[in-house]
Amino acid sequence: MKAVESLLKDIKIPPMYRVKQEFVSKPLNDIEEACLQQIVSLDRLKGLKKGAGIAVAVGSRGVADIAKITASVVNALKKLEFDPFIVSAMASHGGATSEGQRELLAELGITEESVGCAVRASVDVIEIGILENGLPVYIDRIASQGDGIVVINRIKTHTAFHGKYESGLVKMLAIGLGNHIGAKACHQLGFGQMEKNIIAMAKMKMAKFPVLFGVAVIEDGCENVSIIEVIDADHIMEREPDLLQISKSNMPSIPIADMDVLVVDRMGKEISGDGMDPNITGRYSTPYARGNVTVQKLAVLSVTDKSHGNVIGIGQADICPRRLYDEIDFETTYINSLVATVTSVARLPMVLPTDFDVIRAAIMTSNISDFERVRFVRIRDTLHLRDLIVSESLVDEVSGKASITSVEGPFEMMFNNGTVQEEF
Repeated sequence: MKAVESLLKDIKIPPMYRVKQEFVSKPLNDIEEACLQQIVSLDRLKGLKKGAGIAVAVGSRGVADIAKITASVVNALKKLEFDPFIVSAMASHGGATSEGQRELLAELGITEESVGCAVRASVDVIEIGILENGLPVYIDRIASQGDGIVVINRIKTHTAFHGKYESGLVKMLAIGLGNHIGAKACHQLGFGQMEKNIIAMAKMKMAKFPVLFGVAVIEDGCENVSIIEVIDADHIMEREPDLLQISKSNMPSIPIADMDVLVVDRMGKEISGDGMDPNITGRYSTPYARGNVTVQKLAVLSVTDKSHGNVIGIGQADICPRRLYDEIDFETTYINSLVATVTSVARLPMVLPTDFDVIRAAIMTSNISDFERVRFVRIRDTLHLRDLIVSESLVDEVSGKASITSVEGPFEMMFNNGTVQEEF
């Protein structure tokens, strides 16, 4: 790409500063005890026969301490003399195969040995009804055969729609427990109808099957489990919106709303369902979610190993290096995109040879008159925002923010054969 290199050769990357910011940290002291005390006190469980087989639905990636939470729920159920077992509730992930989902559960630390019960990963479903809008409703076949069903999930802001119910227990019931067939049905009418559909599907499943309770997880701004709330199935619909607001108030952010260039070192499915959380980048894939962040040019440099080549969300970036392109598993990415019915997230950005090229190209195309004054921010990923790198033009602005604890620099961004060096 000699012509490209010629265009970029005069673009200089300005001096950078390391910035640290602090978020509220309220870690839960004893996860196991919190689960045990709340579960054993549930009146609903007192009438359930001893030895009852209870399907514990789990599968969302990126949830802090998910293996410990799952094991704690299993342990509490076993103390009540029930027979819990794990079912995978992860929609189309893992290549929409039973083995793929079992492998993903193992990556989360959820195995028969670690949680103390059987793991019955499956993508088989049964159809249980039709919504008024004509959409079929499905539930995991193995879960449907249990004497009870429990769902575990983190409550958080969704990446493609906003409402009273976003990512949480209701969505886990509707989509996670529907496997890829159910997820496809729920997404069929698009994200504009998503909240309405997950509510209707979740309510149908709770009406037709013995859903016992949900385990809602809320994290603080430092990715610690902050709240675990065990909610009787009869109260999930009324309680979840309040927990969502708590979760939103804990959500970390970049302390700059208007950026010329944002460089994300890595994207990943364990970081966000969209690889890069659009609530952080401002790059939403649908018109049904929005925020207050503006980024002129977004560059992403790599994908995590745990993503297994699924780069869903890469379409929201403008530029990436060849090393990221070479990691793409197109089939896995396209399955995720097709089920979600959003194709823009699987589109390819401009692909340049190196990180050095990518960063200079982002600056060049940021539509500013003075490249030395570029409003430039670099982050590790959209989940880890305590450490930032910013350009000299932003030092005064970030120094005045209440969350900022230190600003150090200047330094020159370093590259090794064109690959940016780790600074976080």
